[in-house]
Amino acid sequence: MDMSDHRGWSAHPEGAGHPVEHLAEPTGRVVGIGAICDFRTGAPEPGPSQSFSVSEFVVLEDGRRVVIDHRGFTLGSNVGTVRAGLTPQAMSQQVLNVVLPDDDESEEEHPWSWLAELARTHGIDVTADELKELQYEVVLTDGVTQWLVTP
Repeated sequence: MDMSDHRGWSAHPEGAGHPVEHLAEPTGRVVGIGAICDFRTGAPEPGPSQSFSVSEFVVLEDGRRVVIDHRGFTLGSNVGTVRAGLTPQAMSQQVLNVVLPDDDESEEEHPWSWLAELARTHGIDVTADELKELQYEVVLTDGVTQWLVTP
Protein backbone atom coordinates (compact mmCIF):
# COMPACT_ATOMS: atom_id res chain seq x y z
CA MET A 1 0.00 0.00 0.00
CA ASP A 2 1.28 3.48 -0.89
CA MET A 3 1.52 5.62 2.25
CA SER A 4 2.52 8.81 0.43
CA ASP A 5 -1.03 10.19 0.33
CA HIS A 6 -1.88 9.68 4.00
CA ARG A 7 -1.17 13.19 5.32
CA GLY A 8 2.15 12.49 7.03
CA TRP A 9 1.53 8.92 8.20
CA SER A 10 4.55 6.75 7.67
CA ALA A 11 5.49 3.11 7.94
CA HIS A 12 7.48 1.82 10.88
CA PRO A 13 8.50 -1.72 11.79
CA GLU A 14 6.64 -3.51 14.53
CA GLY A 15 7.83 -2.92 18.08
CA ALA A 16 7.74 -5.73 20.60
CA GLY A 17 4.88 -7.43 18.79
CA HIS A 18 2.70 -4.30 18.61
CA PRO A 19 2.13 -3.12 15.03
CA VAL A 20 2.01 0.59 14.28
CA GLU A 21 -1.14 1.52 12.36
CA HIS A 22 -1.16 3.92 9.43
CA LEU A 23 -4.55 5.53 9.04
CA ALA A 24 -6.04 7.70 6.33
CA GLU A 25 -8.70 8.98 8.75
CA PRO A 26 -7.54 8.76 12.37
CA THR A 27 -10.33 8.58 14.91
CA GLY A 28 -10.71 7.85 18.57
CA ARG A 29 -9.48 9.17 21.87
CA VAL A 30 -5.75 9.05 22.70
CA VAL A 31 -5.11 6.61 25.57
CA GLY A 32 -1.32 6.20 25.38
CA ILE A 33 1.90 7.80 24.22
CA GLY A 34 5.45 6.59 23.77
CA ALA A 35 8.41 5.94 21.53
CA ILE A 36 9.62 2.91 19.57
CA CYS A 37 13.36 2.33 19.15
CA ASP A 38 14.66 0.25 16.25
CA PHE A 39 17.81 -0.09 14.18
CA ARG A 40 17.98 2.76 11.70
CA THR A 41 18.89 0.35 8.87
CA GLY A 42 16.60 -2.44 10.08
CA ALA A 43 19.47 -4.61 11.33
CA PRO A 44 22.63 -4.31 13.44
CA GLU A 45 25.48 -2.52 11.67
CA PRO A 46 29.05 -3.84 11.56
CA GLY A 47 31.71 -1.53 12.91
CA PRO A 48 32.30 0.73 15.88
CA SER A 49 28.91 2.51 15.80
CA GLN A 50 25.22 1.70 15.71
CA SER A 51 22.42 4.02 14.58
CA PHE A 52 18.87 3.84 15.90
CA SER A 53 15.56 5.35 14.87
CA VAL A 54 13.10 6.65 17.44
CA SER A 55 9.47 7.13 16.45
CA GLU A 56 7.10 8.79 18.89
CA PHE A 57 3.53 7.56 18.72
CA VAL A 58 0.11 7.94 20.27
CA VAL A 59 -2.19 5.02 21.04
CA LEU A 60 -5.87 5.37 20.15
CA GLU A 61 -8.58 3.83 22.32
CA ASP A 62 -9.06 0.96 19.86
CA GLY A 63 -5.36 -0.02 20.34
CA ARG A 64 -3.95 1.46 17.14
CA ARG A 65 -0.54 3.16 17.38
CA VAL A 66 0.00 6.20 15.17
CA VAL A 67 3.52 7.57 14.62
CA ILE A 68 3.66 11.37 14.96
CA ASP A 69 7.42 12.08 14.96
CA HIS A 70 10.72 10.47 13.86
CA ARG A 71 14.18 11.05 15.33
CA GLY A 72 17.34 9.06 15.86
CA PHE A 73 20.68 8.69 17.56
CA THR A 74 23.99 6.92 17.09
CA LEU A 75 26.12 5.21 19.71
CA GLY A 76 29.81 4.60 19.15
CA SER A 77 32.73 3.02 20.93
CA ASN A 78 36.47 3.54 20.66
CA VAL A 79 37.11 0.46 22.78
CA GLY A 80 35.25 -2.81 22.41
CA THR A 81 31.83 -3.16 20.86
CA VAL A 82 29.00 -0.63 20.95
CA ARG A 83 26.84 -3.21 22.69
CA ALA A 84 29.25 -3.74 25.61
CA GLY A 85 27.57 -2.65 28.82
CA LEU A 86 24.26 -1.71 27.20
CA THR A 87 21.11 -3.02 28.82
CA PRO A 88 17.44 -2.61 27.87
CA GLN A 89 17.18 -0.07 30.70
CA ALA A 90 20.17 1.90 29.37
CA MET A 91 18.69 1.87 25.85
CA SER A 92 15.35 3.07 27.19
CA GLN A 93 17.16 5.97 28.85
CA GLN A 94 18.91 6.75 25.54
CA VAL A 95 15.49 6.94 23.88
CA LEU A 96 14.25 9.31 26.59
CA ASN A 97 17.38 11.44 26.13
CA VAL A 98 16.42 11.81 22.45
CA VAL A 99 12.78 12.76 23.03
CA LEU A 100 13.13 14.98 26.10
CA PRO A 101 13.99 18.71 25.86
CA ASP A 102 17.68 19.52 25.43
CA ASP A 103 17.86 22.47 27.79
CA ASP A 104 17.40 22.61 31.55
CA GLU A 105 15.28 25.75 31.26
CA SER A 106 12.29 23.98 29.71
CA GLU A 107 9.16 24.34 31.83
CA GLU A 108 7.82 20.92 30.76
CA GLU A 109 9.57 17.64 31.56
CA HIS A 110 8.37 16.45 28.15
CA PRO A 111 7.34 18.62 25.17
CA TRP A 112 3.61 17.90 25.63
CA SER A 113 2.40 21.02 23.79
CA TRP A 114 4.59 20.25 20.79
CA LEU A 115 3.51 16.58 20.72
CA ALA A 116 -0.16 17.58 20.94
CA GLU A 117 0.36 19.94 18.00
CA LEU A 118 2.04 17.17 15.99
CA ALA A 119 -0.89 14.86 16.71
CA ARG A 120 -3.37 17.54 15.68
CA THR A 121 -1.55 18.03 12.35
CA HIS A 122 -2.29 14.35 11.74
CA GLY A 123 -5.97 14.83 12.52
CA ILE A 124 -5.85 13.50 16.09
CA ASP A 125 -7.74 15.68 18.57
CA VAL A 126 -5.69 15.77 21.79
CA THR A 127 -4.38 18.45 24.14
CA ALA A 128 -1.09 18.79 25.98
CA ASP A 129 -2.90 18.34 29.29
CA GLU A 130 -4.45 15.08 28.09
CA LEU A 131 -1.04 13.75 26.97
CA LYS A 132 0.56 14.80 30.24
CA GLU A 133 -1.84 12.52 32.14
CA LEU A 134 -0.73 9.42 30.21
CA GLN A 135 2.16 7.13 31.11
CA TYR A 136 4.97 7.46 28.55
CA GLU A 137 6.00 4.04 27.17
CA VAL A 138 9.41 3.24 25.66
CA VAL A 139 9.32 0.21 23.34
CA LEU A 140 12.45 -1.51 22.07
CA THR A 141 11.77 -3.63 19.00
CA ASP A 142 12.36 -7.35 19.29
CA GLY A 143 15.48 -6.96 17.13
CA VAL A 144 17.03 -4.33 19.42
CA THR A 145 16.14 -6.33 22.54
CA GLN A 146 17.68 -9.51 21.05
CA TRP A 147 20.82 -7.58 20.00
CA LEU A 148 21.23 -6.28 23.56
CA VAL A 149 21.01 -9.70 25.22
CA THR A 150 22.98 -11.77 22.67
CA PRO A 151 26.62 -12.21 23.69
